[in-house]
Amino acid sequence: MRRLPPLNGLRAFEAAARHGRFAAAGAELHVTQAAVSRIVRLLEDRLGFQLFERLPNGLVLTAQGKALQPGITAAFDAIAGVTEQVSAMHDAPILTVGVGPSFAVRWLIPRLAKFHQQHADIEILFATGGALNPFKDDWTCGILLGDGDWANCEAELLFSADLFPVCAPAVAQQLKQPADLRGTTLLHVQHSPDEWPQWLKAAGETEVPATQGPSFDTYAMALQAAVDGVGIAMGLRPYVEDDLADGRLVAPFSLTIPKRKGWYLVYRTFRRDDSRLNAFRLWLHESFKVKPHRKMNRNLKRLKRR
Repeated sequence: MRRLPPLNGLRAFEAAARHGRFAAAGAELHVTQAAVSRIVRLLEDRLGFQLFERLPNGLVLTAQGKALQPGITAAFDAIAGVTEQVSAMHDAPILTVGVGPSFAVRWLIPRLAKFHQQHADIEILFATGGALNPFKDDWTCGILLGDGDWANCEAELLFSADLFPVCAPAVAQQLKQPADLRGTTLLHVQHSPDEWPQWLKAAGETEVPATQGPSFDTYAMALQAAVDGVGIAMGLRPYVEDDLADGRLVAPFSLTIPKRKGWYLVYRTFRRDDSRLNAFRLWLHESFKVKPHRKMNRNLKRLKRR
């Protein structure tokens, strides 16, 4: 049988220890300053030692108070976390998906109509996320680029990310081998500055400047610039699948290199039985099994014959 001090007293002590004042603790707990002071005093009487030195300008923890406070704070945090998880175990009314703007625009949104055809009853909210943002607790799931290691989360690999140059068909006519990139306009993504140097090194082209050309904040903007003939972008699957299939972009060279990261569906373990999440999971995995249309290869072969 556990012998616990009064929980109201522990709660009042923990709040006062964090804020350093009874008044601030009272505001958090929606009681008066005097009530917090009285509850803490009763706790001290019960424990048999003082937890605070009460000074004119605030509270100072005693040695016993300093020893007690971290464990009590951790315990209340754990209770809050478990309560949130249990509350989320029922199906959420809205499927909240954390996704980066480039992935959303370049791959997810063009396919979203098919998901709605199969699951018209599921309402989806797309939240700002992506490779540069951590997983957020208010998401049902996220589609993130990484190594598969997210703390306290399940991560299911959707596909690996490959890098290769892409450009508009008119630009590609001048590119027969990687050396032809000399003097061309290379397009860059600010948060991935190492991609062009890595690909050029793999191609054995150390004489091609890897930094010439404009930089963009997202892959979506860089790839749109490539579609419009501004220059040559580094393509990242699956961002370029539709453009390659429809002939808006071509891959002038056969060399691809791995980004050493993959795209993962990430979610908290306690959401594993969420029916909306499972419907979205199944649809994603089935969608990634679909290969790019053969038109992509026909476009490239037709270009090579010119």
